Amino acid sequence: MGDFDTIDVPGGSPLKMWTKNILIEDVAIKQMQNVAMLPFIHKHVAAMPDCHLGKGATVGSVIPT
Repeated sequence: MGDFDTIDVPGGSPLKMWTKNILIEDVAIKQMQNVAMLPFIHKHVAAMPDCHLGKGATVGSVIPT
């Protein structure tokens, strides 16, 4: 449902990926999964179509707190 894919992160918040049919680096997904494990994340971490590896957090992601 919706125009996004969801990746469940065991022990963390899910990732909502607005990246259908777009190749995302495995390291960027891992980086977002690490952020999703933080205790202050509110509901989910979102990935926009232009997301890519960043320093500490993925560029093109939304991290609601």
